[in-house]
Amino acid sequence: MALVRILVDGYSLLHNWPELAPGKPRHSMEARDELIRILTLYRDATSTPITIVFDGAGKSPGTAFPSTPDLEILYSRSGQTADQIIERVAARMSDFGEVLAVTDDHAERDTVFYQGGMASSCSNFIEAVERTLQEQEREITRHNRRQNTAFKASR
Repeated sequence: MALVRILVDGYSLLHNWPELAPGKPRHSMEARDELIRILTLYRDATSTPITIVFDGAGKSPGTAFPSTPDLEILYSRSGQTADQIIERVAARMSDFGEVLAVTDDHAERDTVFYQGGMASSCSNFIEAVERTLQEQEREITRHNRRQNTAFKASR
């Protein structure tokens, strides 16, 4: 089955990625926005929709980025956790293909796995994101060089 969506436990990933928004508190809008910015680039590179779920305790703390169908940003309600949302979405999407849950919560990863999805630790996902973005940057550089060479040759 094809991977249809990546479900990210936002704060779990932020706590494991200190290079993102260095010096900013992990629950700050600046840290969330930087995570959303990087995952937008990753979504663009992979074409796989992403849902980022933050524990919100009933309020949406806001962000500079709008939620879209391809990069959905959710906040849990009061009395609900990001884990619960991710598990529920994974179960509902199982008929459409595999989902990938990104979290360091072992129980959550096991639940998603038993529902037919895949799971990744935050550190493995961070490595995948960084590798993909580095490869994309190299490919853009190669493309620009080829275009520049072709342009110079056409003069």
